Amino acid sequence: MLEQALAALATAGGTAVVQAAGTDAWTGMRQAVALWFGRGDTQREQAELERLDQTAGELQTADGDAAERARIRLEAAWQARIEALLEGLDDTERAPAAEQLRTLVAHHTPSTDVTASQRGVAVGGNVDIRADHGSAAAWSMGDVTLGNPPQPGPPQG
Repeated sequence: MLEQALAALATAGGTAVVQAAGTDAWTGMRQAVALWFGRGDTQREQAELERLDQTAGELQTADGDAAERARIRLEAAWQARIEALLEGLDDTERAPAAEQLRTLVAHHTPSTDVTASQRGVAVGGNVDIRADHGSAAAWSMGDVTLGNPPQPGPPQG
């Protein structure tokens, strides 16, 4: 079993792979991940490229609730693959591989530059909040006013 820091790194790697699919970052991420998994073996690298293409294809064709389920499943699958590779390395290989993965994730994951206060939540994209079938949803946004702007006064000449 991996130590907590490496498990967190594997989670970040799985998430980064899935989030990059279908974006401008995909080509670079795809190649870097295949090289990282291949570890110098071109056949293994090619197999990883095929797996990555399959991941992107699944995400591209899924929609609605199926898309969210596919995203969660694929993130977990890539996390497990990363963990398995790290667990299979001996101690002298594991640390450099982990550092390479950290660099790969940092380099190929776009920075959102989103911040929040201590009690806040930061979102670097769209937010979709729904309440279905008798459920409830709430979101506090501080001093935000929604509505129509006041009508202009009479023309002044």
